[in-house]
Parts: sequence; structure tokens; C-alpha cells
Amino acid sequence: ILLRKKSRDRYPGDLPSAGISTWVFFLTAGTLSMIQLKVPLNMLLLNRFVPGFGWLEIVALAGYGAVVAARIYDHKTQAKWRIRVWHLFTIVFFGQLILGLLGFDSFLMTGKLHLPVPALIAAGPIYRGHEFFMIFLFLGTIALVGPAWCSHLCYIGAWDDASSRSKKVPGYYRNDPIRIAITVLVIGMAILLRVFGVGWIPGTILAAIFGLAGVGVMLIFSRKKGTMVHCTAYCPIGLFSNTLGKLNPFRIRIDLGGCTSCMACARVCRYSSLTLEDIQAGRPSLTCTLCGDCITDCPHNTIHYHFPGLSAETARKLFIVLVVTLHAVFLGVARI
Repeated sequence: ILLRKKSRDRYPGDLPSAGISTWVFFLTAGTLSMIQLKVPLNMLLLNRFVPGFGWLEIVALAGYGAVVAARIYDHKTQAKWRIRVWHLFTIVFFGQLILGLLGFDSFLMTGKLHLPVPALIAAGPIYRGHEFFMIFLFLGTIALVGPAWCSHLCYIGAWDDASSRSKKVPGYYRNDPIRIAITVLVIGMAILLRVFGVGWIPGTILAAIFGLAGVGVMLIFSRKKGTMVHCTAYCPIGLFSNTLGKLNPFRIRIDLGGCTSCMACARVCRYSSLTLEDIQAGRPSLTCTLCGDCITDCPHNTIHYHFPGLSAETARKLFIVLVVTLHAVFLGVARI
């Protein structure tokens, strides 16, 4: 397919994105191959229906990742494609959950269900005292791409993004005290439930209430404000992602020498991380998730990814390779 003339014309070897697409292809294929070979559980969906066809799925996902990397590397299509593939991941993730609940067990990870509420990534293991896989997975993404979990990889975040886009131009909402208080409440409640030996049914009910309240925050406050209130002021994992993400060397930086404070970047930021004060300081605020929308919308090309020791262009390429590879792998194996 790739060697056909039509394909060669569309994807010539001298494309600026050829290098990062190649890296994404082989990193995705390599990671999924290791999962296929080393994990006893059938992680790839096609394997569950036709044994051995997981290898075809690996090639398809690697090719998909290569195409997505090229689109996200292109400044003209970066923001649009980030949203498209993020929403696709959410649809696939919850689509498999729905099919599993309808009786098609092959679409579930193990058949042992848990609530898909991001806060439970931290609160669940604290309450149970075991099953730390999701914490390690979350920390692994932080190590690779910093707070980009909240703009590329979270299965719920795309809902908040969709709600915030009820307004064409983002509004602004930041409330750090409420954000911290909610996080302390969630973690504190998990500790208390464990200490007092509260059963799983009350714990599940409390988690479900918290999750449904989060959906309410999206539908009411995110829609009203035009910004992602759930992710930046309600979700504990958002706070953990932002704060722990500072341990990662990836940053967004603003070249004050060329910046005119035109606020074009603020008009595309859904995370309330670019006020005039932030821009004049040369960096977005804590709520930045490295989504990159501001980079491609800056008319003066003064915003860029920063990684110590690398040029801005190389830092951007490295970030895209890592985050798209993670996305493609998650698309293939993430399910409940």
C-alpha cells in the first residue's frame, strides 16, 4: 500500500514530518510488540477475536500514529488534529465499556469493572491498599510528557474540552483554593474509608457521586465559562498532573523580545493559563498542559516548546514523538 505511486506522492520521504512519523511508527510498533509478547493477558482487541491478528493491529496503530504525528507537526492542523484524536480516544474507550456492559466481554480488560473517574487513579489504591498500576501508568506519562496527560491522554478530559467549546473564545476561570480543597477532600476521604474499614459499596457510591458531579461541572461551568473548569479547578488528577509535571523538563516558553502581548495565545487557551501577567512573565501558569495550541496560533512565532539542551524545533519534535506514541499505544490497549 505504501509503495503505490499515490501513496509515495502523498507521503514523500522529504516531508518535514517524515522523521517524527518514522520515530512514532517504530516506537509504537515496538511498545505494542513488547506488550503482545510479554503480557499474559490479551491486550490487543483483534487478538481476542482472531488469535494472531494482534500483529496486524500493531501495524495499523503504528501507521495511524505516523499519520497523526505528521498532522500535529503541521502548524496549520496541529490544534484541530489534537482535538480530533483526543476525542477519538474517548469514543473508543467508552465505546468499549458500553459494549462490555451490554454483554460483549471481549471489549473489557478483565471483566472486573471500576468507575472511570480520573480521581480514582489516586484515591482508589489509597482506599484498597493495592492495585497501583494506574498510578504507575500516570506517573510514567508524567515522566515522559509532563502535564500533557490532561490535554492528550485523559479519557475524561475530552468531555470537558467539548463542553468548553460551547463558546468560540475561551473565558477565564482559576480558583486554586477550591482546587486544593477538593483534592485534599478526595484523598482524605479515601484514607478515612480505609482506616474505618468502610465496604466497597459506600465507597463506590461516593466515587459515583463525585464523578457525576464532575460531569455537572463540565455541563454547567465549563460551558458557561468557555474554559475547562473540570480539569483546572475540580479534578484532583489535574492538580497532580500540573504540579508533578514540573518535575518534567518540557516547558512552554514565550520569547518576550518578539512578543507584542496581542493576546492571540490567550484566545485559544482552554486551560486559563495565559493571562497578561503570565505572558509578560514569559511562561504560562501552573494550569498549562503543554497542549501547544498557543504555539500554532501565535502570529509572531514567539511561543515554543523548551527542553534543556535542545533547540525549540527539536524540543517540539521530541514532544510530538513521545505524546503521539503514547496516544497510539493507549488507543490500542486502554480499556476498563
